[in-house]
Amino acid sequence: MTPGRTTGRTTGRTTGRSRWGPLARLGDWPYLLLFLTISFWSGNAIVGRAVSGHVPPVGLAFWRWTLAGLIVLAFAWPRVRAEWPVIRRHWRIVLLLSGLGIAVFNTFLYIGLQDTQAINALLIQTAMPVLIILWGFAVFRERATGWQVLGLVVSLAGAAAVISRGDPGVLLGLEWNIGDVWVLGAVACYAGYTALLRLRPAISASVFLAVSFLTGAAMLFPVYLWELLGQGRTMPLDLEALAAIAYVSVFPSILAYACFNRGVAMVGATVAGQFMYLLPLVGGLLSVVFLGERLLWAHGLGLVLIVSGLWLAARGQPRR
Repeated sequence: MTPGRTTGRTTGRTTGRSRWGPLARLGDWPYLLLFLTISFWSGNAIVGRAVSGHVPPVGLAFWRWTLAGLIVLAFAWPRVRAEWPVIRRHWRIVLLLSGLGIAVFNTFLYIGLQDTQAINALLIQTAMPVLIILWGFAVFRERATGWQVLGLVVSLAGAAAVISRGDPGVLLGLEWNIGDVWVLGAVACYAGYTALLRLRPAISASVFLAVSFLTGAAMLFPVYLWELLGQGRTMPLDLEALAAIAYVSVFPSILAYACFNRGVAMVGATVAGQFMYLLPLVGGLLSVVFLGERLLWAHGLGLVLIVSGLWLAARGQPRR
């Protein structure tokens, strides 16, 4: 990160803090921001699986990003106009990030959830920290530290404990299908998005969200037309579909991406990526609350291991 870019980005954040007041203090707690991100994304997986077969996957992704982008744009429009020259100069990286993290990731995930079980999707997403490290090495020749590798292994053990519910036979008995391939593709794309976030232009957070959301929606539009006209899969206008679109537009989109991008900027992609190990844990706890499932000892073991792994990964990691 060059000094010029750091200065520009810091100025934007200072201006934002003066406008938002005490709420801006939340931005000084990167681990809380990343935990909130995982909580919102856990709900996204539950909603995506719940409406699979009822709401078309590409339609859900397209309307999610269109609505989220328009909401952010309503507040960020003056800044978008002011910062447009910077966006235009860096259109290539904006296009790449929008494609990987917005258009492709969530669409592949929703398609995969049409055919695979939630437990498979959660298990596959635990591969993201490893893929982030591989992306960092391939693009930036960045090597993981010994603490980060140790933390990765410990957190992975915790995630496996939660997913298997303490029974290793569950992992051995999983059946894989084409939906798992889609989810793996989604995870690989988002790992790239996370690793490449450091290259985003020095624009304010709200502008970056608005531009990337709407760019991702524009990329999805031809695919949405193919799903609508070619496959005849129309978007139902009932309460279930509208509630799903409303939820995924606000919580896993606007709030989660704002929290995640800020967290990555402060602690780096490798440490932020390891928070993905919390997905099966938070998803399991949400199942206890909303689906009436039992709280197991494996949840407690997973919590201890995952948090320990996150602490090891963050050990010695400089905050930015």
